[in-house]
Amino acid sequence: MKVVSFLPAATKMIYDMGLQEHLHGVTFECPKEAADQPKVVRCILEGKNYSSIEIDRIFSASKAQGKSLYWVDDELLESILPDIVFTQDICEVCNIDTVCTETAVMKLSKQPTLVPLSPNNLQDVFECAITIAKALGKEEVALNYLAGLQKKTDSILDQLRANRAPLKRVMLMEWIEPIYNCGHWIPFQIAAAGGVDMLSNPAGDSIVTQWDKILKYNPEVLVIAPCGFDKKRSLEEMELLTAKPGWDNLEAVKNNQVYIADFDMFTQPSVGTLVEGIEALACMFHPEIFKADENLSKKFLNFATVNQLH
Repeated sequence: MKVVSFLPAATKMIYDMGLQEHLHGVTFECPKEAADQPKVVRCILEGKNYSSIEIDRIFSASKAQGKSLYWVDDELLESILPDIVFTQDICEVCNIDTVCTETAVMKLSKQPTLVPLSPNNLQDVFECAITIAKALGKEEVALNYLAGLQKKTDSILDQLRANRAPLKRVMLMEWIEPIYNCGHWIPFQIAAAGGVDMLSNPAGDSIVTQWDKILKYNPEVLVIAPCGFDKKRSLEEMELLTAKPGWDNLEAVKNNQVYIADFDMFTQPSVGTLVEGIEALACMFHPEIFKADENLSKKFLNFATVNQLH
């Protein structure tokens, strides 16, 4: 059975579950495990280093004109002739959507089965792993995979309860300029790590959030994880936040509780990376209880330590 993934999260879960023998094509932004796979989906932003503001303007303009940021290599897709194509309908900025996918596969000499993966909350993401494995006739693989990850989240909850850890008032930003709150499954990740984000939009789209609203909310912990940005890339734009009026008065800033985190623990909805995100958040919210191991510690940093270096 030949599979093409138009969704980095699906690609990641396929590798995590050891089902990559079926994979014959991926997108340009799929994880490093798929580096040698043929790239079927490309993007007009690929290889460019636009700022947050520029990316937002490009997307807004393309949306207004009814255009997509993504395109499919039709010849490559025809040469593969997949049996299954995994796609999504969550965000047309992050990945190619099902409509664009349908247009591309209509041209193929053999029609594949389209399997859209469109989770809204954390439980939905878990179920996506089952959907992927089931499509490949390997449902039991997904169940074992999920059981191991569930043990990790259960352990975090047990430790929070045992230590009677207070709920932290949190904000996680999905974009810097303009500022977007967090949505979909991320508020559920925050809850699983011992926090609450009252500015978030659980199971819904992230939206532009005014700075005055953030000042009034005054988060105890601020996590900055713009979609598509790793820590280094986000640090390049932190001045957009630190220059805002009232930044130094935020409780999170005064108490050195501002963190920069890699996006793939939050806005790439594969179960393994989201559970990794929960583990990282627990370390940020409750460092007196949770300590990051060597690998996890590379995925986020405390912004105060960066300032100390300068």
